[in-house]
Amino acid sequence: MNRKLVNLLAAFSLVAVTQVHAETPEEKGYNIYKEAERRDEGFVDNQADMLMILKNKQEATSEREMSVKGLEGKGDEGDMSLMVFLSPKDQKGTALLTHQHKDRDDDQWLYLPALKRVKKIASSKKSGPFMGSEFSFEDIGGQSIEDYTYKYLKDESYEGQDCFVVESYPVDKNSGYTRVVSWIDKEHYRTLKAEFYDRKSSHLKTLTTNGFKQYEGKFWRPDELLMVNHQTGRSTVMKQSNIKFKTGLSDSDFNKNSLKRAR
Repeated sequence: MNRKLVNLLAAFSLVAVTQVHAETPEEKGYNIYKEAERRDEGFVDNQADMLMILKNKQEATSEREMSVKGLEGKGDEGDMSLMVFLSPKDQKGTALLTHQHKDRDDDQWLYLPALKRVKKIASSKKSGPFMGSEFSFEDIGGQSIEDYTYKYLKDESYEGQDCFVVESYPVDKNSGYTRVVSWIDKEHYRTLKAEFYDRKSSHLKTLTTNGFKQYEGKFWRPDELLMVNHQTGRSTVMKQSNIKFKTGLSDSDFNKNSLKRAR
């Protein structure tokens, strides 16, 4: 066999191997989110102050102050979070506890101080608005990688940053969304923008994140999250401050009893 033919066959073999091992759009989408998850591992716990600003179609605003806490999951369990309202007076003490799970639906409980009782949020109700905001209970609960399937769409620049554009499809049939399209920056794997499509596949909301800062030399968090509802004209801003990591929180700070004593 002559050298030219040998080289030609070798080239075809290389192309074949490359094609066999090339990522599908679904694999690439999943791997992008997996890398984002990997980069955020090891935060242990965090705490922050939060200001929620609600704006209606006429641009009238109202404000709510909150404290938020998070605890990193261990093993097969997902992260836990606790959000407590500090103001206004009629909502003070209201608290939302979320337990993420990797193999089943997340658990969420809402404590209503006026009724002095803890209410579990049914899966069918998680698409509803959280305390009148444009964030749903589903949004507030966060996202485990197992909650969605993924598909890489394209590369695109957003706000001057090179991004992956990935489409996500909720696994939960009770989700308020059919899909979410996200712009994830290639350098740090942060979600800079996400478009949410409702059960009729219409564009419902857009989330944008701003003012990212790095903590502990590793963990990126935005100062501001803006959710705009395109169908109602309303919007909600969440502004985070005094973000701290590794503050000594434990599982006992994230059980149902902690809802009633949260301040």
